[in-house]
Amino acid sequence: MSKMSNMTGHVNTRRTPQSDPILGREKDMTKNAAGGYSFTVDNWSRLSRFLILGSEGGSYYVTERELTKQNAQAVLDCLAEDGLRTVQTIVAVSDEGRAPKNTPAIFALAMAAKMGDDDTRKAALAAVPKVCRIGTHLFQFAEAIKAFGGFGRGTQRALASWYTDSPEHKVALQVVKYQSRDGWSHRDILRKAKPSGHERGSTMDHILGWAAGKWAPGDLPLGDASDLIWAFEQAKAVGLDTVNKAGASKVVNLINDYRLPREAIPTQYLNEVAVWEALLDNGGRGMPMTAMVRNLPKMTHLGMFSGNSAAATSVMARIKDEDAIRGARLHPLNILVAMRTYGSGHGVRGSLTWTPNRGIVDALDSAFYKSFQTVTPTGKRFLLALDVSGSMQGANMAGLPGLDCREASGAMAMITDAVEDNTHIIGFTSGGSNFFGSSRGRWGGGDGVSELDLSARRRLDDNIRTITNLPFGGTDCALPMIYARQKKMPVDVFVIYTDSDTWANPNMHPVQALDAYKQTMGIDAKMIVVGMVSNGYSIADPKRRDMLDIVGMDTTVPNIMSEFALGNI
Repeated sequence: MSKMSNMTGHVNTRRTPQSDPILGREKDMTKNAAGGYSFTVDNWSRLSRFLILGSEGGSYYVTERELTKQNAQAVLDCLAEDGLRTVQTIVAVSDEGRAPKNTPAIFALAMAAKMGDDDTRKAALAAVPKVCRIGTHLFQFAEAIKAFGGFGRGTQRALASWYTDSPEHKVALQVVKYQSRDGWSHRDILRKAKPSGHERGSTMDHILGWAAGKWAPGDLPLGDASDLIWAFEQAKAVGLDTVNKAGASKVVNLINDYRLPREAIPTQYLNEVAVWEALLDNGGRGMPMTAMVRNLPKMTHLGMFSGNSAAATSVMARIKDEDAIRGARLHPLNILVAMRTYGSGHGVRGSLTWTPNRGIVDALDSAFYKSFQTVTPTGKRFLLALDVSGSMQGANMAGLPGLDCREASGAMAMITDAVEDNTHIIGFTSGGSNFFGSSRGRWGGGDGVSELDLSARRRLDDNIRTITNLPFGGTDCALPMIYARQKKMPVDVFVIYTDSDTWANPNMHPVQALDAYKQTMGIDAKMIVVGMVSNGYSIADPKRRDMLDIVGMDTTVPNIMSEFALGNI
């Protein structure tokens, strides 16, 4: 070997080990949690990742505590750069239902309310009703505020307005339905907020007085929004006696006459079919969509959906209602978890079991696809590459039980496969000595790439089961481009679903593999990286126009991918 070959073997901008940064890009790259080098995402990308994916459960390499601290710092950096933009981003993600959980948005809003400049704090406090839409959200916000400095006058006014600026019937529902959470109750909040401006003896005064413990149930007038509280107290009284037919009949009447929610029903009466039938109908107005989906196992366990029951037909019709899905902000990940849990016939926690109604499973499958905005086909050739390495199994996706990142990525790929006519789907981990799979032949001789037999024409849970059973190993995000180049596969858009903890290739980074593919094939291919964890790095080069870094299961992702593939972004 010549001396020059020896030197270029150590330093080569076209072929760099993933354990080293690319020459000249050292400032743009950082060592990821697995020890390889990836590109650093900017604070705004990090903010979006956190708001949508959260940090619950941590990741394969990083604890929940450390990941939360890293994301909190990113929120602070965004607040310092542009506080109003930060608040607007928080509100947009929360209000548009783009995240499966609202907790990260509440956490970030509390940071903005306590740690931003004057204008930012005012904007954050004004945004409380949009982000904290239900009582549980308000309790979480109060707990976060306590952690970030406590309750000043501005915070007290914002909490008071949450009640007094809302319609009376909405406040009555909130104080009945969400009585306490995270160590807080409405009584605690009201004592902090000290709301004023409503007339003594008015309906609002009665509602807030009851929630604060100042009014006894017998003091509440009938014939206005406080009727719901009266009905709740009546149900509580029924719950003090042994379960009987008369008690069940009274609870059913209270549900039908006053729209009592499930949370207001005595626990022992939640084993009565007649009570659940009343909740499902609720005076002809129906149980809220999210609550209905969450309680499908219980209702099935009680036998409500056997055969072609009217209840089963009604539930299936509602689950398939696209407008109802959007109105309920039912996130695709929550639908996916509901479908997997319901289809399994047993809960992640507890001992409840049931025999799934196949029609309801199919309805949930349909709802998953309908939960995304309408996506226009691009006519491009896609290679959908799913990182199935060990790190993608490290934690629950967005803190949702029973769903890890590799499974969520498969579900996301199905959206593109359902829309585009020319898709090819592979799974990748790492080849050679870093490959830990048990079926060498299945994985192309141990090269770390597997052709995945997935199709949007099959039910989603069947596809996910296929991914769950795959072997795993290290992470080499260059493999999709290397594989397509070796197979002479024409690809316009590589879509890589990964946590970006790439490290296992001793020869090249993903961006170098893309360049090698383009040079060999003569195709001006693009790369989309779908980040599945709220960490601070990506395999996409932020300075290149042929690469795009976006966030996991955000409902806007399929449209963004299409627009980028068409060259509109």
